[in-house]
Amino acid sequence: GRLSNLLRVGRRLLLLPLLARRHAIASHDQLLVRLLRAQTLVFDQRLALRQLQMRRLSALLAKLPGLGPRSARRTALKLLQEPELRMLPLAQAMVAAAQATRICARCGNLDSQDPCLICTDPARDPAIICVVESVGDLWALERAHVHRGTYHVLGGTLSALAGLGPDDLNLTPLLSRLAEGEVREVILALSATVDGATTAHWLTDRLRPMEISVTRVAQGVPMGGALDVLDDGTLAQALRARRAV
Repeated sequence: GRLSNLLRVGRRLLLLPLLARRHAIASHDQLLVRLLRAQTLVFDQRLALRQLQMRRLSALLAKLPGLGPRSARRTALKLLQEPELRMLPLAQAMVAAAQATRICARCGNLDSQDPCLICTDPARDPAIICVVESVGDLWALERAHVHRGTYHVLGGTLSALAGLGPDDLNLTPLLSRLAEGEVREVILALSATVDGATTAHWLTDRLRPMEISVTRVAQGVPMGGALDVLDDGTLAQALRARRAV
């Protein structure tokens, strides 16, 4: 019995290094598994963050006029493919423009100074005010280089469907300018829509007691337009607005 006990103890002593090696290998394998899981988790988190940033960028671009969800995703992808050449300069330019742009308190134009360059230009005729719906309309008229007076941006038009009334438009600065008594003509350069016509009629009725000449931009056949491709409303307006030659 004593010999058997000695043999069992001897076997255990011989097996101890092997068992320790197996335990070390098992611990090493477990450690590797844990490291791989941690790396996979970090990768998944980074991928989810990138996808979230991509979706946020696409959602912001989709809010811009002329860009839908698909075109916004294509634009975002194009920017991300060349961030140093496209995205970073664009971001810097947008930040600089946001910090430098001001709204002119006199006419509502966007410029780097208040009052804007148009309002402070001595070559402009302050007695003629061209009323437009948006800053985009103002810039479009400026590209034509035909109006040498000043402007006033309403910031919208009267709309019953949208719930926009006179209090929602930028009318107070316009009335203040007219009350100064220097304005002799107001040009209504509003869109040829129901809301544009409604706004033009409302302004005409409001300005009539001030004895100020109120005119409206002509509507009809565009330059280079063919009659057979114009709609009935445009043709009818062109005939009603005909003039002697």
